[in-house]
Amino acid sequence: MIFGVLSMVAFNLVDSFFVGRLGKDALAALGFAIPIVLILNAIGMGLSMGAAAVISKAIGEGDKSKVQRLTTDSLVLAVIFASVFVILGLISLEPVFRMLGATPEVMPLIRDYMQIWYVGVIFVIVPFVGNSAIRANGDTRTPAFIMVSMVLLNGILDPILIFGWGPIPAMGMQGAAIATVFARAVSLVLGLYFLKFRDDLLSLKIPSFNNMMESWKGILFIGLPAAATNMVVPFTTALVTGIAAGYGSAAVAALGVAARIDLLAIAVVVALSTILGPFIGQNMGAKKLTRLREGVRLSMLFALLWGLLMLLIMSSLRRYIAPLFNDNEDVIHAIVLYLSIAPLGYAARCVYALGNTALNVLNRPLHASAVTLLMMFGFYIPLAYLGSYLYGLGGVFAAIPIAFTFGGVISYLAVKWALRKGEEGIGRSED
Repeated sequence: MIFGVLSMVAFNLVDSFFVGRLGKDALAALGFAIPIVLILNAIGMGLSMGAAAVISKAIGEGDKSKVQRLTTDSLVLAVIFASVFVILGLISLEPVFRMLGATPEVMPLIRDYMQIWYVGVIFVIVPFVGNSAIRANGDTRTPAFIMVSMVLLNGILDPILIFGWGPIPAMGMQGAAIATVFARAVSLVLGLYFLKFRDDLLSLKIPSFNNMMESWKGILFIGLPAAATNMVVPFTTALVTGIAAGYGSAAVAALGVAARIDLLAIAVVVALSTILGPFIGQNMGAKKLTRLREGVRLSMLFALLWGLLMLLIMSSLRRYIAPLFNDNEDVIHAIVLYLSIAPLGYAARCVYALGNTALNVLNRPLHASAVTLLMMFGFYIPLAYLGSYLYGLGGVFAAIPIAFTFGGVISYLAVKWALRKGEEGIGRSED
């Protein structure tokens, strides 16, 4: 999964690299799109987390028909959510981005990109759920293969459609969006193929209304709080983007690039979190509690050490990383400033990421939500506004490591409590 997640990070970085060649305003348009993209990802990740939790437990119990029913119903649910998002996104496009602080110069570029991107939303949410079902079945190679294939295709299409090649005209931001949507559509087709024809995880039998509602209830019990929790991050990112917009389009462009660099830095831990969920679910279903507890402990320790390593690397290379995405001096300066401050919170951010996954699969989705809400609205947003007032853009960036430090500590303590309660509820079993 490390290769799969790194490929997704590369997906975003490749977009930033080629769009950055179009100029500062184009890169700023991509930066304004980040909160919306994160919201969509939050919905997909929430649904996939709920699906993975119930599917992995059914696998641990050895119930194949239940696995097929849950997998199929989770995909149908994903299609419904995606369809609603497409309609809402297209209707609210310009008002939302004006609210985020988009200037008249940047708005046409945002419109060119997002009108196409919104249409392809189904190709984002449904593969989230499909890949999580494959992982819940114990296969992490296939989702990684699908993700890498998507990234390679996007990397090939981006320069061709953005700048033109032979008979293909240069389409700028529209070309970037088309490349993204097409690559994701291919990932959807591949995922459905493996689910149906190789793993036999899909059922063509039309379920009764009650059975489908029962499946959706189990998925949404974890999926909705998880999605709501994940949406807190893009919502706060949107607020911080609004603060950064006060410092000009260069600051917004830098923030968009920095968000992608952050994903690169914690990609290994994100990969770990994608398999920690099925690991917890399967061991809960099989009542192997000692193995579950030890796996969580070692994962948390690894996350802490990885975050410290990334702090060292990003802080050391920040002046070499920044010019890769844009040659504007203001953008470069803002990226360097970010990478001088934000990585201080990487270790805690990695622990928080694993803790959030663990709490959801341990049937504590509301506790995971409470940790995120406290971290973002209790620390991040107030500190970002205060930091902006006292220290300018650097103060905004300083709010990030402080907030994640509190979030990481609270998340770790909450997971320890949830594990203890889980043992009391299930009872100890021999491994």
